[in-house]
Amino acid sequence: MTVLRFDLGKTPGNDDGPRAAAPDALQALTAAAADAGAAWTRLGDTLLVTGVQAQLQRTAAGRAPAERIEVPAARLHLVIQNGRQFQQAHPEVPVLVDRGRYLVVDLDPAEAGRFVEPSERHLPCFGVRPLPANTVVFEQRPPARIRAVAEPRAAAVSHDAFAADLATLAEFRTRHSTSPEFRTALDWAEGVLSGLGYGTRIQTVALPGGSTQNLIAERPGHGGDSGAVLVTAHLDSINVRDGAAAPAPGADDNGSGAAGVLAVARALWDHPGARDLRLILFGGEEQGLFGSRHYVAELDQAARERLHSVVNMDMIACRNTPAPTVLLEGAAVSQAVLEELAAAAQAHTGLTVQTSLMPFNSDHVPFLDLGIPAVLTIEGADGANDRIHTAGDTLEHVDHDLALEILRMNVAYLVQALGHA
Repeated sequence: MTVLRFDLGKTPGNDDGPRAAAPDALQALTAAAADAGAAWTRLGDTLLVTGVQAQLQRTAAGRAPAERIEVPAARLHLVIQNGRQFQQAHPEVPVLVDRGRYLVVDLDPAEAGRFVEPSERHLPCFGVRPLPANTVVFEQRPPARIRAVAEPRAAAVSHDAFAADLATLAEFRTRHSTSPEFRTALDWAEGVLSGLGYGTRIQTVALPGGSTQNLIAERPGHGGDSGAVLVTAHLDSINVRDGAAAPAPGADDNGSGAAGVLAVARALWDHPGARDLRLILFGGEEQGLFGSRHYVAELDQAARERLHSVVNMDMIACRNTPAPTVLLEGAAVSQAVLEELAAAAQAHTGLTVQTSLMPFNSDHVPFLDLGIPAVLTIEGADGANDRIHTAGDTLEHVDHDLALEILRMNVAYLVQALGHA
């Protein structure tokens, strides 16, 4: 079987991340593939087409360079990974397309299952599935040339406060979910949130061989029973290779997201929103999304129906591309939230936006599984960040300016989602 690979925004290696391809060229090639009866899959500016016919090659002439790959279609698999976890674990597997978080690999279908066997210590850091046909895995949108008038609360997100909070969290030797340091970090965060006037409570979460906690903070809305908007991040960190007792500063994963929740709390503590604002720091994420799964399982049907949207932050502070980039990841149920976040990014930031409807391996997933609109906001091309889950995830690799741009996007969206009483 011949596979044609078209690169419409020539990207050498993965150094500068995917670029936004010309929409007309993408549409023409995709339409030609469909007309030829071929299957196609798009990853940003890369288009893979199987079952190629001459008609498609004529359409492609002059539009994009094409590479012929002789691989049976059944061997094509999509990998979604955290950092470079799949490639580090399985360097023997041929990679046909490398887009950081997303890979297309050549893999025997009979062998695929063994790559995602769960661990007793931590959540698998990658997923492997047959390459989906006639699907956009992710797409990319360039920043707007002209920004809207700044949203005051988004513009006021404090660089210094965020940096100080992140430094405090990264100073802990570890924030492993079952460690004393995790509980100390949780208690510190509770003090910050209660000091801002939020009501707080701690929820105990069972883990294999122990327990951890979620911290829940809330500021009621002023619009009667108008529902709630959630902002979430996991507080725990992990050192996968060296074990629970090893150093795991987790500056990016996920001190940045946890500090981001505190930044949102500061920006919106006195916002006169109609909806409730609920902030959650989860434990047990690295062991298998235990904190978020427990939280949603405890919600009755009425409580679930009150949830307007969920914005989850996981790794927002490592710049992996020349242009500051964010990935918005959701599912069909959260398409509207994703579009509103993308619009906020274009109106109020200089971010390049990547979008995907293939959710994987973070605390937005349990909400999506129950049909609750949730979107992950994460640094773009996070697959280039090979320091996560190691002792090397430290402050020296953090880009505060990228984190602040992502936070401005989130706050601008949240002001809109919370409404005004």
